[in-house]
Amino acid sequence: MLKAGLFILPVLIIYGIRKYIESKWSNCKNKIKLDGKLIIITGANSGIGFEVAKDLAARNANIILACRNINAAEEAIQNIKEKVSHAGTLIPMELDLASLESVKNFAEKFKRNHKELHVLINNAGVSYPKSERKVTKDCLEIHFGVNHLGHFYLTNLLLDLLEKSKPSKVVFVSSKLHEKGKLNTEDLNSEWSMEKVNLYSNSKLANAYTVKELALRTKNKGIDVFAVCPGWIYTNLFRHSIKWYHYILVSPIAFFFMRSAKQGAQTIIYCATEPGLESGMIYRDCKMYESSHPFDPKVSTELWSKSEEIIKQKI
Repeated sequence: MLKAGLFILPVLIIYGIRKYIESKWSNCKNKIKLDGKLIIITGANSGIGFEVAKDLAARNANIILACRNINAAEEAIQNIKEKVSHAGTLIPMELDLASLESVKNFAEKFKRNHKELHVLINNAGVSYPKSERKVTKDCLEIHFGVNHLGHFYLTNLLLDLLEKSKPSKVVFVSSKLHEKGKLNTEDLNSEWSMEKVNLYSNSKLANAYTVKELALRTKNKGIDVFAVCPGWIYTNLFRHSIKWYHYILVSPIAFFFMRSAKQGAQTIIYCATEPGLESGMIYRDCKMYESSHPFDPKVSTELWSKSEEIIKQKI
């Protein structure tokens, strides 16, 4: 009996610590309905994108699941319908953010079929090891091309509908890792050097800068723009970077600090639904987050103009 007690006590303590840490992660507590609102979520077939889609569907929103794999999107829709009894309309659409042509085709098709857009959630993303240089179909470094430029292009193509549908929102899923990023606006495609460069963090910093610049450009146009850090999430995002031994090394830390996809989705849901939030800001744990990065308005403007230039060269 004593031996059993000696085993149970540490387990209870560890479990209690985990629950205490979880208590610091805010949940979106509002019950705001989204009757008839039309929402696009990129990468909605899995991870936090799926959890966001499921929650907003339960609020009776009409959702476009914009996914690279249309079969995965259809499977996700079936899964949502099984879990949500009164879901809004769920529509799968093919979108490959690694192809600017695919982004353009998606936007054109969407505009042919829909005359309004209330919320755009730029969620999809990729992460690859530093030792590999992967490129998109447009020969762009893949973190820059997918995480930043694909969403940048998509957002700009849909801005007219967002303004027409005001009040509307744009949510970019960034990361606290943006604080480790550095943007060289003379080498956005990381062609000169990748040494000691965190390409994923750089792309998340580009998301944050885009939000700040877009908020200025859409001021008084009825469009609110937010960047979100969902926290450290258990999803397949880092599947290309994780080796078998990482599970052994990281598991003790992950037990305490890693969030489920549902927990990670909460601040995205909050920004997509909560009224009165300050546009152009970063949010984490359902409240405004003060970044340690010294944002430079000149970088913001240069990133925007050079992103436009790259798109013109490729399309």
